[in-house]
Amino acid sequence: MQARRIIVIGAGHNGLTCAAYLARGGYDVVVVEASDHVGGAADTREFADGFRVSGCAHYVYQLNQQVVQELGLQQHGLEYSARDLSTIALSPGEQRVTIGPGGLSGPVTERDRSGHQEFTRLTERFAGLLSRYLNQAPPRLANGTRKDRLTLARLGWDIRRLGRDDMRELLRVGAINIYDVLNEFFDSDLVKGAISLDAVLGTHMGPRSPNSVLTYLYRLAGNGVPRPGALALPRGGMGGIAAALERAARAAGVEIRSGTAVGRITVSHDRVSGVELTDGERLEAGLVVSSADPRTTVLSLLGARHCETGFVRRIHNLRCRGNAAKLHLALDGPPDFPGVGAPDLRHRLIFAPDMDYAERAFNPAKYGEYSTEPVMEIALPSMSDPSLAPEGKHVLSAIVQYAPYQLKAGWDDGQKQAFLDVALATLATVAPGIRDQIVAGELLTPADIEARYRISGGHWHHGELSLDQFMFVRPVPGATQYALPVDGLFLCGAGAHPGGGITGTPGRIAAQVIVEGGAA
Repeated sequence: MQARRIIVIGAGHNGLTCAAYLARGGYDVVVVEASDHVGGAADTREFADGFRVSGCAHYVYQLNQQVVQELGLQQHGLEYSARDLSTIALSPGEQRVTIGPGGLSGPVTERDRSGHQEFTRLTERFAGLLSRYLNQAPPRLANGTRKDRLTLARLGWDIRRLGRDDMRELLRVGAINIYDVLNEFFDSDLVKGAISLDAVLGTHMGPRSPNSVLTYLYRLAGNGVPRPGALALPRGGMGGIAAALERAARAAGVEIRSGTAVGRITVSHDRVSGVELTDGERLEAGLVVSSADPRTTVLSLLGARHCETGFVRRIHNLRCRGNAAKLHLALDGPPDFPGVGAPDLRHRLIFAPDMDYAERAFNPAKYGEYSTEPVMEIALPSMSDPSLAPEGKHVLSAIVQYAPYQLKAGWDDGQKQAFLDVALATLATVAPGIRDQIVAGELLTPADIEARYRISGGHWHHGELSLDQFMFVRPVPGATQYALPVDGLFLCGAGAHPGGGITGTPGRIAAQVIVEGGAA
């Protein structure tokens, strides 16, 4: 029966997660994916002969362990090449500080060490509270059900249970900036710079921006193993996670059609009736679930004429312009980062020498210009996973900020080359011989990410994470519990609650809402 058929648009990690849960819930599920492979932005791609790299994000620190266990992802091939990695903060000289599972090491003060313990205790406690509400559908603030009212009451009670001192601290710091908070705990510029970058990575914010404490807590609220925010590298790159999800979905009975682009979502009698592919083929279904970003789903695939004007305006105004570029380098050998021993190159490297540097890096993006002194998160995944590069050679993957989607001068070849030169010059300050080792390279700007992965604005979180686009109001009022204001149409991607990152959580909760509500 078509009423029991659900079409999922997009085979990214959230789309595959949602499809697997829906199939396990008894639905006939078809996933349609425009690309010739699954994974979306969580893919592994060859960018030079024999050199492979994760297309966008390269570290896992938020993957929902309920998804891993319930879908049996390890039985379907999910493995890690490295887990519980440390962060090594780099400076232009050879001074290095390591932030690891055991605390801080390097040239730090006793105040830094004690401050790190207290900062970790507080933020992990706050993130633990937040995590409980990120793993369920958000309650409606108005016209909600009894369940919504109970969830809101439970949230208030959980905040109260923090105790007077911690509750007061949460209310004090929750909506302010990470810059001021870190100054209260640390002396070390390197420590503060590295943690501040964690708070603003992938966002249109600097360390002094409001909401940057919220984004740091969101980072910790994922299910890092063995501890909140713990970093891991999946074997085979992010495509390893997508492959395990694909096998789990197929095992549940999901049909996956790759190389199949959706042209539009069809509507009959004010209810979604299926999709029409770009080649003209029509697929009928009782429900359509989109893992595409909200703007693409509503404005491009559905069409504004099917929604009321106020809702369309909110979707149009959704802030989803990317600021992070992705740099991939094929190297003819292991790079030399002075002050970092060869065994430590498997860990995460951060270049944000201090918070003021990071804030200055952000300043040009406010005016549509790229940073001439960017900050970076650097990974060398082939140090722990040799399958990603030819024998004896390596890949370097770096997130480079800030590179605004709407560059004032436009992202033509000249501007891309100029920013690539800036990125390589910055990298050379901590790895002086890196240019001589480059075999091949590529730079993906937010405009490239938009074109390659069909993400509006090239923002891989499908929208800024901020108080006005978070939890009760994500992505916008009228679509906060996955259902869009056209019967039979749902969201399940990073633009929905709880947000971006390699989590699988939006897909899991969207499927739960559909199955529990008997929507089809």
